[in-house]
Amino acid sequence: MKTIQKGFTLIELMIVVAIIGILAAIALPAYQDYTIRARVSELILAASAFRTAVTEKYQTDQLLANIGDGLTIAVAGKISGGSVPSSGVVTVNGVQTASAITNVGTAVTVTLTPVTNAAGSLSWTCTGVPLRYMPASCR
Repeated sequence: MKTIQKGFTLIELMIVVAIIGILAAIALPAYQDYTIRARVSELILAASAFRTAVTEKYQTDQLLANIGDGLTIAVAGKISGGSVPSSGVVTVNGVQTASAITNVGTAVTVTLTPVTNAAGSLSWTCTGVPLRYMPASCR
């Protein structure tokens, strides 16, 4: 009795490899953007405690002078440093990881600046990274 073997042809295998290559070419930049956005969100979350402290000080004194006094940013986790001067501008620096998987080639720094409007309330502007990496709360 004779058995016939069946399998994939060379062209079918080449098509599958081409499709996988196209999907990888699309997925890699999207993943890199995602990792930068995640890092920026983490830094803004770390800065939110200082943003709250500055806002409370402003609501108490109604002055922008010395609203950042006494605030220091500790180095921990993904935070490599930062500062809160007496003007209340919160600057947080992110760690550039050494891992080949998560290293996107950029060190991330986020700056939150307090701004008063005509009504006397305090709002915040976010700078330091392109707008597409900022979370919705900073756009």
